[in-house]
Amino acid sequence: MIKETKKILVVDDEPPIRDILMRNLEKEGYEVIEAADGVTAVNMALEEKPDLMILDIMLPKLDGLSVCKRVKNSLNIPILMLTARDGEIDKILGLELGADDYITKPFSVRELVARVKANLRKVDISASTQRLDVVGEENKKKENKIVVNDLELDLDRFEVKVRGEIIDLTLREFEVLKFLATQPGQVVTRETLLEKVWGYEYYGDIRTVDVTVRRIREKIEKDTSVPKILITKRGVGYYIASPK
Repeated sequence: MIKETKKILVVDDEPPIRDILMRNLEKEGYEVIEAADGVTAVNMALEEKPDLMILDIMLPKLDGLSVCKRVKNSLNIPILMLTARDGEIDKILGLELGADDYITKPFSVRELVARVKANLRKVDISASTQRLDVVGEENKKKENKIVVNDLELDLDRFEVKVRGEIIDLTLREFEVLKFLATQPGQVVTRETLLEKVWGYEYYGDIRTVDVTVRRIREKIEKDTSVPKILITKRGVGYYIASPK
C-alpha cells in the first residue's frame, strides 16, 4: 500500500520564514504549498484542500484569524497558528475560530515539525476510529457515555451536558474534559494533558492547557471562581470532582 503524501499550506508574509518552513517540511516528506497574504491563503486552501495549514496571524489583505474562520467554515483540517506575541494566545484559543494549535515566534523548527506531526497523527487516528466505529456500531453502544455527578459526555455525539443542559464545546475542549472524566478524582498534570490530548511527545507550552481549561470552566461552571466540576490542584494539575 502506497503511503499518501500529506499536503501542508504554509501562510506567512515573510519569505525567510516560508522558506525555512518549506525546506524542513519537505525534508520530512510533506508536499508544501505557500501563500504570502490572507486572501491568497483562503483561495488556495479551498482549491488545494491541504491536510494541514500553518497560518501566521499578521498577514496583509486579510488577517490570520479571519483566514482561519473562513477556512474552517469549509474545511475540517488542523490549523496551526503562528503568533509573534505571547499576549495573542488567549485571543487565538479564546475565539471560536477552530484553530487547533499555536506556536510563538521565534520558534524552534524541531518543535513546529513535531506539532505538525502530532496534529496530522491525531487526524489519522480519528479517521481510523470512525471507521472502526462504523464496523462495530452494535458493540459500542453499551459504553458511549461518561457520567460523573452533573456532568454527562456522549462519546458518539461529542456532546456534553451539565445538569441536563447541552454545552457547546470545541473538539479540543471536549477531549480535555473526556480525558479527565474517565478518571474522576485523579489529578492529571498539565504536561500529561499536553501529551495525551494534544499529542505532543515532549513538554511544550503548558499555557495551552491552562487557557483551554479556563474556557471549559466558563462554559460548565456556575461560578468559575469556585469550580465544582473541573477542579485545580494548585501546583500540580486538574481533575474532575469524584462521584458523590
